[in-house]
Amino acid sequence: MAQPAAPSGAPAPHRDPRGGGSAWASGGTVFAGVLLFVDGVLAVLNGVVGIAKDNVYARIGDYTYKFNLTAWGWIHLVIGALLILTGIGILKGAPWARGVGVGMAALSVIANFMWLPYQPIWAVIAIAIGVFVIWALLTDRSRPAL
Repeated sequence: MAQPAAPSGAPAPHRDPRGGGSAWASGGTVFAGVLLFVDGVLAVLNGVVGIAKDNVYARIGDYTYKFNLTAWGWIHLVIGALLILTGIGILKGAPWARGVGVGMAALSVIANFMWLPYQPIWAVIAIAIGVFVIWALLTDRSRPAL
């Protein structure tokens, strides 16, 4: 599909010169890969600490979703490792990585929502990162659809 041209013949502003979606979304996909990788590394570190020491994290108030910290440690460790692999896949342009990235970001958002009583500020930040990653991966039109 042809892009609308500006009067000078240059591509319209904020459009990806390769065709398709916006340059924001295309650049956002690379940033989403980096964010998934970094979020995965931090989740692995959270997991290791949760497994090694049960007294590092303190729960704030009572919450419906209760797991012991060792279980949370393993959950974060596994999700973190998968986020790292998915982030690497997105950065390498693997065809499977966008779909898996959306799923892993959604899983990360859910896990961080349930993790709120242990680290409320970081959990909210991680939820926002997950939402951005989902948006970036779903709006990039420069690559084939999921």
